[in-house]
Amino acid sequence: MLSDLVAGALEDAAARRHVRSLAEVEAAALARPAALDAVAALAPDDRVKIIAEVKRSSPSRGTLAAIPDPAGLAARYEEGGASAISVLTEGRRFGGSLDDLEAVRARVAIPVLRKDFIAEPYQVFEARAAGADLVLLIVAALDQPLLRELHALIGELGMTALVETHSADEVQRALDLGPALVGVNARNLTTFELDPELFGRLAPGIPEGIVRIAESAVLSPADVAHYRRAGADVVLVGEALVTHGDPVAAITEFRSV
Repeated sequence: MLSDLVAGALEDAAARRHVRSLAEVEAAALARPAALDAVAALAPDDRVKIIAEVKRSSPSRGTLAAIPDPAGLAARYEEGGASAISVLTEGRRFGGSLDDLEAVRARVAIPVLRKDFIAEPYQVFEARAAGADLVLLIVAALDQPLLRELHALIGELGMTALVETHSADEVQRALDLGPALVGVNARNLTTFELDPELFGRLAPGIPEGIVRIAESAVLSPADVAHYRRAGADVVLVGEALVTHGDPVAAITEFRSV
């Protein structure tokens, strides 16, 4: 599944590059105002922090929500106390787009994450050109030289990488980059099965001073509390918010654990 998602994302990026060259996207990225300080926004606190996701669908769950106004939803997330907004920009399986990201960036005052299957520099420049402050890098999708290259480019553009892991070996590969943020995704991106205990097993291997982010397997405040007890500074929540009738109330509940 992960290989298919990365291949599709690269094909779509190649199609966009025929319309807008790398030089044009790079110029647009460099013309953007400075990215927001995502590390400060997500720094450990006495309460868990939430990255709230704009997510229409997924390969595992199908359609979740139509979300005709992603910027409006993001504004509700911010009102509820989210510390950052994640925007799915992958179109084939998740129904997202860079237009969603640009709309959200124009509406909220907190950091915005481009969540996609990033595997080449063009996509990083696209992220900054669209206003992203953070970019997801999935360790399992990249060899170490490319992971290092993309991580460095994200930093050079003033953004912050969220380096996502799924195993102890991947955590070590992430730590070799000197990252500010390390995520542990409970969803196996090869099989798409969930392991809610994975974060608790891997978190002790992430040193103090690095923001620890738990991803996936969150449907209720109890799930957030579970991750918090296991050492999560931040929890990324998607499905539970887009399917909740009141995202402000949902985030308030998650933040209160």
